[in-house]
Amino acid sequence: MRAAAILMLAAAPVAVAAQPTADAAWRLAWSDEFDGSVIDRGKWDFEVDCWGGGNNERQCYTDRPANAALRDGKLIITARKEAMTGPAFPLSQRGDPEKAAAEATKPFTSARLVTRGKAAWTYGKIEVRAKLPQGQGTWPAIWMLPETSHYGSWAASGEIDILEAVNLGVRCDECVGGIENRILGTLHFGGQWPANKHKGDETALPAPLDGFHVFGIVWEKGKIVWTVDGKPYATRVASEWSTSGSGDPAAPFDRPFHLILNLAIGGGLAEGRGTKGVDESGYPKNMEIDWVRVWQCDGDDVSDCGNMEGQDE
Repeated sequence: MRAAAILMLAAAPVAVAAQPTADAAWRLAWSDEFDGSVIDRGKWDFEVDCWGGGNNERQCYTDRPANAALRDGKLIITARKEAMTGPAFPLSQRGDPEKAAAEATKPFTSARLVTRGKAAWTYGKIEVRAKLPQGQGTWPAIWMLPETSHYGSWAASGEIDILEAVNLGVRCDECVGGIENRILGTLHFGGQWPANKHKGDETALPAPLDGFHVFGIVWEKGKIVWTVDGKPYATRVASEWSTSGSGDPAAPFDRPFHLILNLAIGGGLAEGRGTKGVDESGYPKNMEIDWVRVWQCDGDDVSDCGNMEGQDE
């Protein structure tokens, strides 16, 4: 792993409190501990639309405190059962006047926070300590998209899904114990849609199902390892993904990516599993994030920095 490069796009540097490290070669490059009274808009922006994420999801994303706020040292993303009307397309598509004027109405509201335009990274260790909601139709995610479409539109420039989970706690005949307890780590790559491809792995979420866990990746040139509570459960290497015609075997995962935290309701993956559809009972539902930390390796290889087990307390 080469010395990890960080791209900070905020107008002014963001101070990062010192954190203990398991190995001096790992350096904390960026973090949010959510200890303030309001979400730091110098670190996070919000998607505001009723697009449905391209997956027929059932929520409008807002920037309201009702859907995302800090409480007791945590970021709380709240999905609410309430109808809302808003932009039918994401901001990236609203340069088209017809799309800019189009509206959609959805039966739920939630939030999607992004570091796009504020912080993005190429390589490093990204970790998020979070507590995930349960119920048929819930779809919390911690993931990354490229800062620019260097290799082309989705998914030619890549997507890194650090954590996805759908329908946690719901009856699941193929799951150990008979309830949904799986988490997913996935890469999207290949050509532009619909010539896109993906590769991923699933693992059982460690007990307790309703507790906090640390979800992460260790990302180096040509290799990405997924972890939960500091333990690896999946690995992808460059020979498994497309090079997007760049000539660099690490492409498209050799460019800066920004971070996304969101709680979707419904959509193809969630509604196609479990007991199908969306169970509308039990709302509001929360995704709680204790902290987000981005570490970078000052050595020439990730092995120089160690696996940092025990650092996540």
